[in-house]
Amino acid sequence: MKLQTPLRVASASAVTLGLGLFALASSAGASSAREQHQPPRHALFIETDATSGNSVLSYQRSSDGSISFAGSYLTGGVGATAANATADPLASQDGLTLVNNGNDLIAVNAGSDTVTVFEVHGTQLTPVQQIASGGLFPDSVATNGRDVAVLNAGGAGSVAEFAWLGNHLAPLPGQTRSLGLSNTTPPDFHHGVGQVGYTPDGQHLVITGKLSDNSYLVYSVAANGSLSTSPILTPALNALPFSFTFDSAGNLVATEASNSSLSTYRVNANGSLTNLGSVSDGASALCWISGANGYFFGSNAGSGSVSSFTENSAGVPQLVSATAATAHAGTIDSTVSPDGKFLYVESGGAGTVDTFAIGAGGSLTPIETIFNIPVASEGIAVS
Repeated sequence: MKLQTPLRVASASAVTLGLGLFALASSAGASSAREQHQPPRHALFIETDATSGNSVLSYQRSSDGSISFAGSYLTGGVGATAANATADPLASQDGLTLVNNGNDLIAVNAGSDTVTVFEVHGTQLTPVQQIASGGLFPDSVATNGRDVAVLNAGGAGSVAEFAWLGNHLAPLPGQTRSLGLSNTTPPDFHHGVGQVGYTPDGQHLVITGKLSDNSYLVYSVAANGSLSTSPILTPALNALPFSFTFDSAGNLVATEASNSSLSTYRVNANGSLTNLGSVSDGASALCWISGANGYFFGSNAGSGSVSSFTENSAGVPQLVSATAATAHAGTIDSTVSPDGKFLYVESGGAGTVDTFAIGAGGSLTPIETIFNIPVASEGIAVS
């Protein structure tokens, strides 16, 4: 195991917030850096969600998957913690999201009701914009390569769409939808909404409703990016749908935490979902999911473990190992390296990140544990 202290360092560019944008201390320098050849993008990013000032921690990734601390970058906003949450302050997946082919990073500021856009230069981050999220307590971000959707879990809940213009977000007029929740701000961690994501074909936008309605909310997305007026709701097979990814066929692969299950669904043209199957790992609180090479890795927050799954030819999920790896207390968000070789698992209860090599049959081999991540951090992304 490797001890790595994430000392806070000053960002290279001083910023001030104004009119929803960061004014860079040296815009000419930033533009010049943007135009130059960027260093190899082998980095890991973690969001602190600190209520005293939200930050993104940056780590250099080596070819063997190990990581070393590179810097800390303020978002200009503040974090927040969902009501009754412990290890998972955002109680969501994809609160920290790489966009624009990894050239930019978007972080949610749940306590500021904003999101921050960073330019990515290897492990270095340059803040370029902070903009209102279109609602209360933003907790998840998704992109289809052209547009960006931000999910807001507080109050009635909402999803807001933005156009991606260079390295800035611009609200799409008329493309904010209320979710009609009866929730608080901050939201209760079981009753907010957990994740937003575009289907691989870009024709639908999916939201997990958790215990608010125990359903998946699916909006249709038009060619110009506009959303349908209201979503199609499909009840989850098991209670508390939390997070999801997609398989190679475009099926939804989703965690349902009430009985620690992984369920798969076909996304139909009208936005309805057809369940293909479900399997439990027998652990506690399967809430987060990552996929690589036909295998899926679920974080069990209540068990401090990672389980592994695959699918049969019909898209029915199959349990490979109930305990593919042991992590640390409060195992939460995870991410897979772009080459599919490494899994990084965040444990918000312990303040750690565990690195695993992904082997044949979806096996996980421990590489290292990084300690001294701020406890109750959530949000992880890898380039």
